[in-house]
Amino acid sequence: MSLEIERKFLVKNDSYKSESFQKSYIKQGFLNSNKERTVRIRIIDKNAFITVKGKSNKAGTIRFEWEKEISVNEAQELLLLAEKTIIEKHRFFVKIDQHVFEVDEFLGDNFGLIVAEIELISEDETFNKPLWLGGEVTGDVKYYNSSLSKKSFNLWT
Repeated sequence: MSLEIERKFLVKNDSYKSESFQKSYIKQGFLNSNKERTVRIRIIDKNAFITVKGKSNKAGTIRFEWEKEISVNEAQELLLLAEKTIIEKHRFFVKIDQHVFEVDEFLGDNFGLIVAEIELISEDETFNKPLWLGGEVTGDVKYYNSSLSKKSFNLWT
């Protein structure tokens, strides 16, 4: 169990791709997307996980997170029980100084949405922002994956 401290940003252009050191394919669904807690099933390339996340603090930067690795077969079976939309995306990893940005390029019903996240040690930790980083959306619930599984990006007006 741990506390997750992260900030989330929109992405202005695709120059992060040339800076990335790794790319993964992610498929995920939610068994529960209640605002008090979410239960996520995620397959990342050839590994799978079940994750429980608690409610975010007021700023949207900190929340409880528990994660356990499960077999891909178990994850595939659990995804059959998932809520409405399965989220698929490519994740690019970009190292900037001592931090790693995870840039998610969404596919399917969320195609066109590109979001970058950075995990921090403390809420007030400073970090260098790459030129491709856009406006901050930390704490904006509509950008949470659990929200995107209910109302896809292509349905936003």
